[in-house]
Amino acid sequence: MFQSSKKKLSKANANANANANASTSNQAPIPSSPSNPPNTSSSTPVPQQQEQKQNPSLPPILQDGRPLPRLFVFDLDYTLWPFWVDTHVVPPLKINASHTVATDRTGEEFRFYSDVPSILWSLGQVSSPGIKMGVASRTCSPDLGREMLKLLHVGPPVDENGLPLAGVGKKDRPKKAVDFFHQMEIYPSSKIKHFQNLAKRTGIPYSDMLFFDDESRNREVASLGVTFWLVRDGTDWDEVEKGILQWRKNNGK
Repeated sequence: MFQSSKKKLSKANANANANANASTSNQAPIPSSPSNPPNTSSSTPVPQQQEQKQNPSLPPILQDGRPLPRLFVFDLDYTLWPFWVDTHVVPPLKINASHTVATDRTGEEFRFYSDVPSILWSLGQVSSPGIKMGVASRTCSPDLGREMLKLLHVGPPVDENGLPLAGVGKKDRPKKAVDFFHQMEIYPSSKIKHFQNLAKRTGIPYSDMLFFDDESRNREVASLGVTFWLVRDGTDWDEVEKGILQWRKNNGK
């Protein structure tokens, strides 16, 4: 199982700890999963077809051959990043050279939780047809939230030594985080309305949606048939895997 590289954060100190501990690289490390040793027997060779199809740059949960949600939806505040964009951030924003850290007018620095770049990149590389990502946020500063997603970039995953993982293409380059999302509902409202619009605009049924959010009150979307996964200290690989497993359980997959 992929190990999360993010330390647990409370909302009280999340912004300070994330800024102190997060890497300044937009290439979040993903540990590659171990593979089975090849069968060296010449009498009865073991077929290697399934192993050959495995992409070392993707976690096993995304390529285990079982169904995945067609729409992964994320809240923003304390889900993708450790701050409230409408209360903690004072525009205008400036971005660093690597597009990994935004600084506001007061000098405060803001970035994603440490696993988020690799999560977004990996979900964007899944070969299963029809996999999309979306945002559902009730922030009172939607323009600022969108600006943050445009300024922060996401790059291909690297190993612990900062080298690209096997399976990463030579032409793969960092791109704006906003470009990973097919549909974004960012405005003050209930999450019910957010998901009604997501369903209308994507054509994806609620049962094929998985939603990550840090507030338990937003579990209300389950009444629509959406699988809700409560993220307590930011989205990391552990949370993503547990959310997928819950979606499969809910839908008998």
